[in-house]
Amino acid sequence: MRKTVLAVLMAAAIVPAAGPAVAQDKTVNLKVSLWVPPAHPLVPATQAWAADIEKASGGTIKSTIFPAQQLGKAVDHYDMARNGIADITYVNRGYTPGRFPIIALGEIPFLVANAKGGSQALHEWYQRYAEQEMQGVRVCTVFAHDPGTFHMKREIRTPDQIRGLRIRAANGTIAQFVTSLGGTNVQVSAPEAREVLERGIADGITFPWRSIMLFGIDRVVSYSMDVPLYVSMFTVAINPAALQRMSPAQRAVMDQHCTPEWSRRMASGWADFEASGRTMLSERQGYHVYRLNPPELEQWRQAAAPLRARWADDVRRANAGNPDEIYDALVQALRRQEATN
Repeated sequence: MRKTVLAVLMAAAIVPAAGPAVAQDKTVNLKVSLWVPPAHPLVPATQAWAADIEKASGGTIKSTIFPAQQLGKAVDHYDMARNGIADITYVNRGYTPGRFPIIALGEIPFLVANAKGGSQALHEWYQRYAEQEMQGVRVCTVFAHDPGTFHMKREIRTPDQIRGLRIRAANGTIAQFVTSLGGTNVQVSAPEAREVLERGIADGITFPWRSIMLFGIDRVVSYSMDVPLYVSMFTVAINPAALQRMSPAQRAVMDQHCTPEWSRRMASGWADFEASGRTMLSERQGYHVYRLNPPELEQWRQAAAPLRARWADDVRRANAGNPDEIYDALVQALRRQEATN
């Protein structure tokens, strides 16, 4: 009996502690690049995500977060992750139109109704295509902002009023939409948007609600169309070499933080932030938040309808799969999460 007890104790002494990471793992320090300013809600969301990773890894995976384009321009963040300029980056798919045709589906107007359930659905849907489409990085989370709309220097109520106007479009899909309506696109990243409006280079912008206040855009526009028009698609991308520096236990921790549930958590605080902006602008004296009547709204839906066919053509040209199957899979995921528009 005594020999049996000793054998059990000796075996326990050489077995690593339970849990996803152990104290023997070497410390890994990650550079996380965000192009949004420090006041943006994605920054504390990323900090919380990184802190949870550090805790789950027993303190062996540490992160330093660099907001406000400190490591590179917003448009470069996918390549920064792929090339190892940063270990983890926040990627706006819409800044590289045509490069990732599958994920662009989420940007079609009147498709995604909200950011919380929508982000979880988008992750569940896109995880089957991510490795194929975003080669050279590990796609960790997939999410969207709460639906944005047109914010203009004057009121527009119907699609024909876009003709002749210059619009800073949020992404490639909305840029196609603006062009189809006879408008001209002004292509700049979010941090540069206020300047082009202030200088008269653009007449309006598509943007989520409170972010126009965060970037100072509310000082140069006065009219916001109260309709959940579109979302933009975002991913958190990880450099594969950064994962190779980790032990199997540490990589398992990263896997546990690259889930549909984490995509929803990343989007949730941001969604609440944007919703509060709509309320604040509605109550601001001299600012005009206006609703469309049903016939006007139907005109916008009809005007946006051809974008699905254009998206399908892009997918076929890229030999990326069957567009109908891809579309149906997203709609089913959105319905499961109660996020259809």
